[in-house]
Amino acid sequence: MLIGKQSWRFTNTPVILSTGVSGGPFEKNGKLAEDFDILHDDLWMEKDTYELAHQLLLEEAIQKALEKGNASEQDIQFLLAGDLINQITPTSFAARTAGVPYFGLFGACSTSMEGLALSAFIVNYGGAKKVLTGASSHHAAVERQFRYPTEYGGQKPPTAQWTITGAGVALIGSSFENKGIYPRVVSATIGKVIDMGLSDPLNMGGAMAPAAVDTIMAHFKDTGLAPNDYDLIVTGDLGKIGRDTAFDLLTQNGIKIEKEHFQDCGLMIYKEEQPVFAGGSGAGCSATVFYGHLLNQMKKGKYKRLLIVATGALLSPLSYQQGQSIPCIAHAVAVEYIH
Repeated sequence: MLIGKQSWRFTNTPVILSTGVSGGPFEKNGKLAEDFDILHDDLWMEKDTYELAHQLLLEEAIQKALEKGNASEQDIQFLLAGDLINQITPTSFAARTAGVPYFGLFGACSTSMEGLALSAFIVNYGGAKKVLTGASSHHAAVERQFRYPTEYGGQKPPTAQWTITGAGVALIGSSFENKGIYPRVVSATIGKVIDMGLSDPLNMGGAMAPAAVDTIMAHFKDTGLAPNDYDLIVTGDLGKIGRDTAFDLLTQNGIKIEKEHFQDCGLMIYKEEQPVFAGGSGAGCSATVFYGHLLNQMKKGKYKRLLIVATGALLSPLSYQQGQSIPCIAHAVAVEYIH
């Protein structure tokens, strides 16, 4: 089960039974709109606050994953999820609605793969038959907490990224309990906290790139695999700056990978003309792109093996105000879908 220093191989092959993906108005106009199950026309979503709208996104994604998986809340042993807001309140309040035993996770934007890795671990060892896992973010709620409220109209540099409004949830089960062909969670590499001393909250991609590279290198070392063993290696939300930095760091460390096989969710989700600066970000970024678009592509036969490397910046408003640098982390999960 444990391979190398920081990786797990799931010998009992937990599988992704179904997914639910919800999004907001900017995502509705984005490149991957058809891969969302639910899309809203405005950021308020008929709620009184952005945080309540954020909660709704996760509730909808949970319900859609259950519906598509022919399951109910009573069939689920655990929910593992998180977001970026103080004390992950949108997720915890959505867990109250779901009424499922709950693990609240905070890995910033790496939460999606942190949750998938832990869920696969639990199912692999028979700790549960069915587990829900996911991550979410809301543009206006996150901007208000970490930067400036959108209404303030503060100027941003080209290194900034656009927090997506969306939630992605997966229903994880055992391949032995569920007959059929499903995407299989093969392995996971748990990242270390890496801090290169960067402190600019408007350059998250640059700060997170070294953590992504550290985890990718650990994955290859632990598993004995190489980049060409995957059809695509996809980071969570490094954006243009972070992806280029990560690619250069991988090359410097002897990891040979074709640039077209090294993609980023934050660069996939929006159209070229959308004003997202260096790309998309947020805990919902990798969750929506992977549980929506990438899994749909796998089911269509375009990809057989993917390595998803969700990246997270573990800062808070308080740590920034106190002049701290930004510690970052990345978790990688390998998924296989062979018809």
